[in-house]
Amino acid sequence: MTGALPYRPDDQRSGPQGRLLQSAPPPASSTSSVRTSRLAWLRADALHAIRLARIDLTLLGRNQTALFNVLLLPLLVGWLFTATGAPRGRIEGVPAEIYVLTGLPALMLGFAVFVNLVNTFTARREELVLKRLRGGQASPAAILGGSALGALAVFLGQIALLALWITRVEDGPLPANIPLLLVGALLGVAVFALLAAAFSGLTPNAELAQIAVLPVLLVILLAAPLFGPLEALPEPLRVAASVLPVTPVLDIMRTAYLGGGKDLADQWLSSLPSMGLLLAWIALAALAARFLFRWDPRRG
Repeated sequence: MTGALPYRPDDQRSGPQGRLLQSAPPPASSTSSVRTSRLAWLRADALHAIRLARIDLTLLGRNQTALFNVLLLPLLVGWLFTATGAPRGRIEGVPAEIYVLTGLPALMLGFAVFVNLVNTFTARREELVLKRLRGGQASPAAILGGSALGALAVFLGQIALLALWITRVEDGPLPANIPLLLVGALLGVAVFALLAAAFSGLTPNAELAQIAVLPVLLVILLAAPLFGPLEALPEPLRVAASVLPVTPVLDIMRTAYLGGGKDLADQWLSSLPSMGLLLAWIALAALAARFLFRWDPRRG
């Protein structure tokens, strides 16, 4: 009979004075391979999101009713207001028509992002599309992010049309700070995309989605400073409107477009409080979406 092999653990060897020596750290090649795999995973997720965004935009282009509601209806509302009921003179040193037009991004967020995504998420959930996508290679973040990316593309297209309208029809200026304008657009789309995901979980079916979004649209129309400064609202409404997510978006985008008589550095500094409020809204909306969003159809 052969003797038993001596016990020689590899990860805990006795050193001087009886202390245990730690095992050697993993080789650098192992760490680099982990980083490479993470980068590959992120790249694949980004490609999935872009692919889903392209599909969303293609489907939107084929649906003329949805295309009108999402893309053109906010611009039509702005045209009707400026043509028939816009105040004359100046508001905060800006021609009233241009001030009103620079408030249209609030309506665009409501229609192009919030209403559009609530309808999209609810319909895809009831048709089991979300469930099939989740069972594929794309992560949940890529699935939801793809839809948000498509909505962002529509929103930026509307902003471009709005800038063309202001410069060619109203003889107004070009945007004073395009990077700040893009930051405001990104933060606004992020907030309303997450809110849309949360609201879709509360919406029983696609038929009721049009009704479920009405309270949010009414709040945007009545409380947000679309057609006048926040200070012109009654005190209770002014306090409530100041913390709505659409108000800091308008603050950032109006500052970015009109400049407010400030240089570029001051424009960024004056927008920091609005950015902080939007980041807080993003955190709250993400938490709500995490608990309310549904991948499977509602039963009963």
